[in-house]
Amino acid sequence: MKYRQLLKEELEELEKEFIDFLVVNGITADDWVELKATKNEKAELIIDSFSDVVFESSMRKIKYLEFITPKSIKCFQCLDDKIVLVGVDVEGNSEIDFKSSNWKDATQGVKIYSSSKDYTILREKELFNMIQSGASISDGALFKNICLAL
Repeated sequence: MKYRQLLKEELEELEKEFIDFLVVNGITADDWVELKATKNEKAELIIDSFSDVVFESSMRKIKYLEFITPKSIKCFQCLDDKIVLVGVDVEGNSEIDFKSSNWKDATQGVKIYSSSKDYTILREKELFNMIQSGASISDGALFKNICLAL
């Protein structure tokens, strides 16, 4: 597998798409019932394949990710060939907490920075790994606001 198998709850939410996937692959409802009952390993491989299709499609659509902790914000613009980082970190003993709403007017006690890098592995896999590590998919508004502060 390239990513991970969808959880049972995730698969249930994508039931219609999974049925379409089975049909496209020539598997009828009766075939699926029989596969699950008699060839569980093959059924698992089909679920694995569907999971990869779902994750691959989702990762391709991502334009922005972000990590926010009380003392750090890291926003990423996910371009086709590289990833761009803009970040804000609390400096010293500042009482700023990025998880609260009071930090947006703060100009003292923060460090703003940016950088970029080429992907070290396939773009979609790198974004998937970042999400698995706690990144959230974003609309890019925070990324753009931090860029304006640079």
